[in-house]
Amino acid sequence: MQENDYFCIQKQYILRRDSIYIHLLGFFLLCLMIGCGQKKQEPVVTPWGEITDTIPTNDDFDLEDIQRNGELIALTLTGPETYYDYRGRHLGAQYLLAQRFADKLGVSLRMEVCRDTAEMRQRLVDGEADLIIFPPSDSTHHSPLTTHHSPVPNWIIGDDKDDLLRELKKWYRPTMLAEVKKQEDYLLSSRSVRRRVFSPMLNRAGGVISHYDAYFQRYATQIRWDWRLLAAQCYQESTFDPQARSWAGACGLMQIMPGTADHLGLSRSNIFNPEQNIAAAVKYIGELERSFSDVRVPSERTKFVLAAYNGGGYHIRDAMALARKHGRNPQMWRDVEPFVLGLSRAEFYNDPVVRNGYMRGSETVEYVRRIHERWNGYRGIKTTHQVSGPSGIPQKAKRERKKKYQLAPEAN
Repeated sequence: MQENDYFCIQKQYILRRDSIYIHLLGFFLLCLMIGCGQKKQEPVVTPWGEITDTIPTNDDFDLEDIQRNGELIALTLTGPETYYDYRGRHLGAQYLLAQRFADKLGVSLRMEVCRDTAEMRQRLVDGEADLIIFPPSDSTHHSPLTTHHSPVPNWIIGDDKDDLLRELKKWYRPTMLAEVKKQEDYLLSSRSVRRRVFSPMLNRAGGVISHYDAYFQRYATQIRWDWRLLAAQCYQESTFDPQARSWAGACGLMQIMPGTADHLGLSRSNIFNPEQNIAAAVKYIGELERSFSDVRVPSERTKFVLAAYNGGGYHIRDAMALARKHGRNPQMWRDVEPFVLGLSRAEFYNDPVVRNGYMRGSETVEYVRRIHERWNGYRGIKTTHQVSGPSGIPQKAKRERKKKYQLAPEAN
């Protein structure tokens, strides 16, 4: 036998042997697939051809699977009663209630915001979520979608989740919604911020504002701010209390969130250190200054930066987009301010140009106003605030703005 013939025979033998092994392996996988129960079968392409594989799908993804996966998925629409972002934290009575239920199940909660109710329905039918939460004012959820009747108003559970529904019925009490609303009201009130109230000015005649003036003077130069403006912002954040802490976790003189501190390179062990807290805040303000560099007038940019510091730059960008859409100047705060207020109304936060949904705009507008008034006071300038907005501003937003500007004088 020639040497080449020998190698050919060996090669054929190896190929035949490998083919047998592959077919045996395929047969074994097929047997496992049949024995896995009534799971959904899907085609899988393998080196030896196409077979069907049994994989768990959302068609029967019930309570045990949710707990094993460690996540409860809920779909909703943005709004003041459902789900919204507030200074980096999530709020909304329905969100807080869903978070309590997830805690009861021992899983995390993932809230996903949809464009409209039709998207929520379809995604629930497709098994992409475990439940959907409609806004209380939305009547469209009464249309037929599922055979399951949730005990929680405005909640609909996927119709393949019998165990999840039973668990919800055992857990839910009608008084829970009032409880979470009371919790939210507390979190949004000044009572939730632990701080001592100091005098807004230590020595008016001597021009001494606080014990931290030297730090304000040193670091304000980095962002080309008047140091008294930085001091006014600090008073608004913490009333000069270096140990101030909010319910959301904001810490220190400038109320810096721990996550923001990590981003800025401020160690959490030093987050209450007055100088380091102020230095980190100035660094963050510098980042906001750069992010709003398209606002060319420095005095105007400062207002946008303060608003972003309080309410989030993404919400302020939404208000700018609304101002532009309604023919106003998106680089002038007086033109954007009414739309910051407007983001608390469905007609605005559901507008297609708005990307980040509902916002408690009145708080941010007041934040900017109060800081500027205090800054003017530190400089000995009498404040005159224009109440009525420019023509073309939505009338409801203008009325809300006027009401806010008629608040009683701030207690010092």
